[in-house]
Amino acid sequence: MSLTLYFHPLSSFCWKALIALYENDTPFTPQPVNLADEAERAALLKMWPIGKFPVLRDETRGQTIPETSIIIDYLDLYYPGPTRFIPADADLGRQTRLCDRFYDLYVHLPMQEIVGDRLRPQGAKDPHGVEEARARIQSCYGMIDKQMDNRTWATGEAFSLADCAAAPALFYADKVQPFGDEYQNLRLYFDRLKARPAFTRVLQEAEPYFKMFPQ
Repeated sequence: MSLTLYFHPLSSFCWKALIALYENDTPFTPQPVNLADEAERAALLKMWPIGKFPVLRDETRGQTIPETSIIIDYLDLYYPGPTRFIPADADLGRQTRLCDRFYDLYVHLPMQEIVGDRLRPQGAKDPHGVEEARARIQSCYGMIDKQMDNRTWATGEAFSLADCAAAPALFYADKVQPFGDEYQNLRLYFDRLKARPAFTRVLQEAEPYFKMFPQ
């Protein structure tokens, strides 16, 4: 099989790439990576010295592709399917990429700051940073709620790269900064994401690992 995805089943950014692969039933070999295993970590670092997953390896084209947005862009270009993740229309394509960046930078990363703080030992916590992250996420909830007032998916009526970004970001954000009852459009959008077969599959495969999530 040409494509191999190096990933971890609990990793939120890995979910983003998996959603895209499952959405179009793209054939690939899943290769879980345990960073605590020296050999597996070394293999990942050899492919991508930054040491972050997911990483997609395409043996047919001799390409190694890191970073979720770039992976999905690559799939759209060289392994297209019924769902096109980046619209051909230039304006809509730009809006889709902006929405993708919005979810990654302003929902996903602040969520990870909160989770990361839970893993820190006592005496090394960053309560100020956590409060800033919570405020950023809460601000984003309000923006998303307004955006989703008249949309089915993140940028309109078609599932896209932006929705691949939104699904894992919102799943974990709700764990650390619950939506509450205030944002009904956001809640309905998230319900649609969870019902999407590709994301449902990702969640089912990750379920055995949820006990590792720091409470």
